[in-house]
Amino acid sequence: MKIKSQKDFYSGLLFMAMGIAFAWGATTYTIGEGARMGPGYFPLVLGILLTLIGVFIVFEAMVVETEDGEVIGKAAWKPLFFIIASNVVFGICIGGLPKIGVPAMGLIVGIFALTFVAALAGEEFKAKEVFILSVVLAVMSYVAFILLLKLQFPVWPSFLTA
Repeated sequence: MKIKSQKDFYSGLLFMAMGIAFAWGATTYTIGEGARMGPGYFPLVLGILLTLIGVFIVFEAMVVETEDGEVIGKAAWKPLFFIIASNVVFGICIGGLPKIGVPAMGLIVGIFALTFVAALAGEEFKAKEVFILSVVLAVMSYVAFILLLKLQFPVWPSFLTA
């Protein structure tokens, strides 16, 4: 059979790989049954569903004709780099790097850093819009995680609260 949509074919394979990994990982926990679910029940069901979705997408990629074959283009390295870097920067802001003397900067600074670094992944960067988004995300994160869920992690830089 000929692949008629490369994008769908490879995304389906990715779904299948992730689904199998989740299902396999779930087998290390107690699965339980529908009435008494164990900690591995949800990941197992999620893994099976992801695998089935992947099988359907791969099947569709082999059967449904597309206009140009939906060829996969070149890798988008700039967005990939900045999205990964934004998550690393956020983690460093939340916990700091004590071994090299970088203090924890807290949730609010972390949200601002994450948003500004992630915004560099796009084609255009508008500082005013990114700042407004950062403020909204910081306020919502504070309300959700600190006030409502009462999670205990630093909100402000450690040198301001000590």
